[in-house]
Amino acid sequence: MPFFVFLNHATKRLRAGLIFAFIAVLSLALLSACAEGGDVEAGADEASRSSEPSPAADATTAPAAQSETAEPGQNSQDSSGGGRAEETEQGRAGGSTPGTALAMLEELEVKGRAPKTGYDADLFTWRSDADRNGCDTRNDVLRRDLRDITLKAGTKGCVVIAGDLSDEYKGETYAFDRDPNNIDIDHIIARSNAWQTGAAKFDEDTLREFGNDPLNLLAVSSSLNRQKGDGDAATWLPPAKSYRCDYVSRQIAIKHKYELWVVKAEKSAMQRVLGTCSNQPAFTKDVAWPEPGEGDNVKTAEDASTKKKSSSKKSSGSRKKTSSGSSSGSGSDSPGAGSKRSGSGSGSSGSVYFENCTAARDAAAAPVHRGDPGYASHLDRDGDGVGCE
Repeated sequence: MPFFVFLNHATKRLRAGLIFAFIAVLSLALLSACAEGGDVEAGADEASRSSEPSPAADATTAPAAQSETAEPGQNSQDSSGGGRAEETEQGRAGGSTPGTALAMLEELEVKGRAPKTGYDADLFTWRSDADRNGCDTRNDVLRRDLRDITLKAGTKGCVVIAGDLSDEYKGETYAFDRDPNNIDIDHIIARSNAWQTGAAKFDEDTLREFGNDPLNLLAVSSSLNRQKGDGDAATWLPPAKSYRCDYVSRQIAIKHKYELWVVKAEKSAMQRVLGTCSNQPAFTKDVAWPEPGEGDNVKTAEDASTKKKSSSKKSSGSRKKTSSGSSSGSGSDSPGAGSKRSGSGSGSSGSVYFENCTAARDAAAAPVHRGDPGYASHLDRDGDGVGCE
């Protein structure tokens, strides 16, 4: 084959190869561009789908919104302390304003109630003269909490025989009536409650201090005191709602002072009460006793029951004299009748017996402590070791 023919043939083949290669490269480029466009569209579709709320999300969001708009009282009625109470506890933990009752509450340990094994109210020696001011604790409380006080003459300014009480629990003011006794002294943290939340480990002096601490004692209606019993904030609150924040704040201060713990339900109840007064300050009021002879608008008078007793003795003496001078000892002044009265004077605590608290008060013997002459269980209605309080 001549050389030029060969060269012409080779040139044609080379041109065909180049054209084919160009077409191949162009095809690849087009395919690549199409693939990238598809990815972009797919990404846009996925983005569009992800921006729409799913049915599942709607289902979980709706209840949350409903719970935020629910009435405040609905969840707080849960007796187990759940619902709003739990949310409040979690939300406030570590975030309460310093100096408030809520902040002090957060410092108390939460534990279960211990058994009542070994408990005896007498261990707290309530009513003893713990501060050695010459007056028993009950009269210390009465001199502090009553107004327009009348003290019994001859008692060194201790014994209260009249006055008016502005009852914090009732939200009412009324006169102190000794017969029947209408005022009790409440242990704001009940002794048995204290025993089951840490006081079982107290030594004798600390038990005595707790039982007679001005911080823990308040003159209140006897009927409400007995209604409360040994209940804590989860089981009993004062009927006067205006006092509940102070009441709970004071309970917290007592438990904080003596390093007692609270049970879960008790803490939840305290939080619910303080939720209505979140800035309630920690209880720091002066609750000390006044000195003997001191109090609000004090006056001193002879006790009417003492006068009655004196008059009764004179009358009895006169009758006995007349009877012994008579030739015929008949009727109630006869020796047999007199002998019967003497016999009825014997009781479980020696030779003294009081049929009721009126008789004990007429004899100026009230209150009567366990172990004292005249003490008997029928005089001690609440079983605390003190009759005719």
